[in-house]
Amino acid sequence: MTNRPADDAANLSDDDNPKSHPTSNAEKDPDDWTTGDEPMTGAQASYLKTLCEEAKEPFDGSLTKADASRRIDELQAKTGRGRNG
Repeated sequence: MTNRPADDAANLSDDDNPKSHPTSNAEKDPDDWTTGDEPMTGAQASYLKTLCEEAKEPFDGSLTKADASRRIDELQAKTGRGRNG
């Protein structure tokens, strides 16, 4: 039986895991995203709307992916959401 991609991913060390790599999207500045000027994703819009409601701030559905990411960061800081333990 051959390894499936999921099996290979489970066997990666931290050095080989793309999610832990310094150039992963989780680590990149939104200014460096190649798709940052595209409309925000549905997941971003949903989370941003929740944060805006909690922070009593207006929701802007026209943000780009990069701008939505920055706004999410701002509102997380304001509301205390998304902070690790």
